[in-house]
Amino acid sequence: MSLRWQTDQAKAAQQQKLAEPENAAAAAAASSNNKMSWGTELWDQYDNLSIHTNKGIEVLDKYANFLRDRVVIETEYAGKLRRLVKNYQPKKKEEEDNEFTSRQAFRNLLKEVGDLAGQREVVSETLQLQIIQGVTLLSKTLREDRKKCLNDGTMLQQALSAQLSSLERAKRNYDKAYRDSEKAVENYKKADMDFNLSRAEVERYKNIMTSKIQQSDDAKNEYANQLQKTNNLQQQHYGILLPAVFNRLQELDEKRTRGIREFIIGAADVESSVAPIIARCMEGIVKAGESINETEDSLKVIERYQSGFTPPTDIPFEDLSKMDPSAVPQSNYSSVPYNHLTIKSGTLTAAKLKKARGGILNSIFGSNKNSLTADGQKEDFSDLPPNQQRKKLQAKIAELQHKVDQETNTRDGLMKMKIVYEANSSLGNPMTVEGQLNESEHELEKLKVNLKKYQGFLDKANQLQVANNSPQSNRNQLQNGHRTSRHSNGSASADDHHDGDDQPDDAGSLSRSDSEDNVAQIQNGHNNNNNGSSASPESGLGTSHTSLPGSGQGSANENAAGEETTYETEVELLQPLGTCRALYPFEATSEGSIPMNEGEELQVIENDQGDGWTRVRRANNSNGWDEGFVPTSYIECTLFA
Repeated sequence: MSLRWQTDQAKAAQQQKLAEPENAAAAAAASSNNKMSWGTELWDQYDNLSIHTNKGIEVLDKYANFLRDRVVIETEYAGKLRRLVKNYQPKKKEEEDNEFTSRQAFRNLLKEVGDLAGQREVVSETLQLQIIQGVTLLSKTLREDRKKCLNDGTMLQQALSAQLSSLERAKRNYDKAYRDSEKAVENYKKADMDFNLSRAEVERYKNIMTSKIQQSDDAKNEYANQLQKTNNLQQQHYGILLPAVFNRLQELDEKRTRGIREFIIGAADVESSVAPIIARCMEGIVKAGESINETEDSLKVIERYQSGFTPPTDIPFEDLSKMDPSAVPQSNYSSVPYNHLTIKSGTLTAAKLKKARGGILNSIFGSNKNSLTADGQKEDFSDLPPNQQRKKLQAKIAELQHKVDQETNTRDGLMKMKIVYEANSSLGNPMTVEGQLNESEHELEKLKVNLKKYQGFLDKANQLQVANNSPQSNRNQLQNGHRTSRHSNGSASADDHHDGDDQPDDAGSLSRSDSEDNVAQIQNGHNNNNNGSSASPESGLGTSHTSLPGSGQGSANENAAGEETTYETEVELLQPLGTCRALYPFEATSEGSIPMNEGEELQVIENDQGDGWTRVRRANNSNGWDEGFVPTSYIECTLFA
């Protein structure tokens, strides 16, 4: 039996030697084809490779989350930039200031910042659509491939484990069968040496021995077969099958690594693609800053606010020794005070005060009958200084001329269309164009009328002398000109009076007040206050521009003759409603108004009636009280409780 056992072992060893070259060749081929691969170098690191590939995919997911957070930041940044630009856009009421280079530069700056916001939105959208979606898709694909590789590796491991279990069972069976056969041989030898046993008993032991030896041989063969299968499977497992799985995991991990590299570079390319546009935006901002011209802005300020008035002339010296002692001294810089208004045939009623207020408004702003434009200005812009009035009129004329040209082209087109339709009725009915043509003609006629009207306004504005419209000339005309007909010697000239009546009235006159006859009577009374007592200091009426229009003093003939046939009623002083302080200096340029200095304290005796003027009074050491109207916006009022 020992000889047979040795023979079997020799055969098994020989078979194993024959199989070793084939397995070695296969392993060598696999090693040469997968040099420095996970399959050969990490053949026993299945668990570590599983953990490594999982961490790699987690890094990819982390990069995707980073990109998502960045996209949120880019979107919020772009949105905040757009809100910033919107909040600082010039308001409609500020459009007239856009002519200044600084305003234009700021507006261009806002435009460039808006473009910057647009580029940040492009970056956000591109990262979202290209990079993040690509990373998400790659991560999903890698997870699925990794799962398949790990499943294949698990199946290979299970197959190898099953084969090893079969080998172990075969070995155990062979070991048991061998021991049983050895025991059976020993029992047979004992029985054969025992002469007390019958031949049948010896034969039975011999059969048992033969059976056990056969079982041992079968188990041996099974063990050898399982061993060969196990070795083949193990070499195939570690040499071909498992390395293939590991190589797939290696490709998967390299694909992930390569993907991260490409996505990082791609994200940088997205940023770089908008960099030239952002650079142009920066260049636009720099260009906007360089376009600011302080000299040009200063000239535009002059162009906008230049009134066209000439500076006030020197105040003439009044030699009181050459004046009539009974005449009221005239002042070129302050109003003549009056503390007692003496009015013929009655008192100063509320209606006459309203008439006085209306006279002030008409003398300063012109006739109330002049219609207003959409922006609250007068139709002929007479409420503006001369230069500004001419500019507004020229702009209006240019606008109307453009509309006339457009409407003329429209009319000509309709006329040609009508002619074509009349020549060939198949193209259309000429009556359909007739209504449009009539409407165009009507609109064109209306535009021409408006154009002619504004051209007339401009011609009238050009005819006015700038010097005659200055505040100082208005004041001098009221005090020293034909209006008062008072010369330096205090005498009045009838010729001067008639010449003054023949001259056209300026912006400071009272010809636009409610009653020209009353104004004429007032002027006549002023022209003759040396001949009568109605304009004397005793009567309480001055002859300066602070006299209230509409407070009649009787006819000029009665004053000239010195007749005192009417009763004089002394008007009681109105109770003050409060006090006010002058915020700005004011030069009185029309009758019924009084000048004031900045910071001067005055009494309020009549509130603003909605026309922008407040009636005030101040104490005067020489003559008692001065009363008149001042602009409400020039004072700060404190009314009594």
